[in-house]
Amino acid sequence: MFTGIIQDVGEVTSLDKQGDWVMTVRVNGFSLAATPIGASIACNGVCLTVIRKTVDSFTVQMSAETVGLTTAQFWQVGARINLEPALRAGDELGGHYVSGHVDGLATVVSRKADGDSQRFVFEVPDRFASFIASKGSVALEGVSLTVNEVDGLRFGVCLIPHTLTHTTLNALRVGDKVNLEVDMVARYVRRMMTVEKAFQGQ
Repeated sequence: MFTGIIQDVGEVTSLDKQGDWVMTVRVNGFSLAATPIGASIACNGVCLTVIRKTVDSFTVQMSAETVGLTTAQFWQVGARINLEPALRAGDELGGHYVSGHVDGLATVVSRKADGDSQRFVFEVPDRFASFIASKGSVALEGVSLTVNEVDGLRFGVCLIPHTLTHTTLNALRVGDKVNLEVDMVARYVRRMMTVEKAFQGQ
């Protein structure tokens, strides 16, 4: 479990694409001392298991399904990755509950300045539209964000300078894909409504 509050931006230093992908990420000021082998780290919002580590790097393994459903398919050596360790009991919940199980990809359709901030509009596949609500939460590239407005398959978010500086989102351009995880509460509410409707139809 994660919160969507990014703690570091790492750099991919090696990426073996033979079979399951094996990736090593170097951290920058993020201590791995309390991260045991087998622990989870969210990499751009994707929950991945640490299989090896050094003082300043960790290695993870990604299945074909993970690669195919996330922006991992675009990662290369040198890529910058948003990092968040798994939530521990007693940690501050500054964002919202994020599972690290990416639902799919959203696309940047516009970006413009809004004071000192940047306002982005994203478009999602139609199967995700009902999960996104104005003033609700969404995780993009692992970052917990508040939805400003929704218009059909599109929704907007506003990124303050701190978020732009401390995550990879400032590098986004129109046409780029991002990992999307819808709000966990919205997912379960939708499931409950679907089941209730099915029972009513019997």
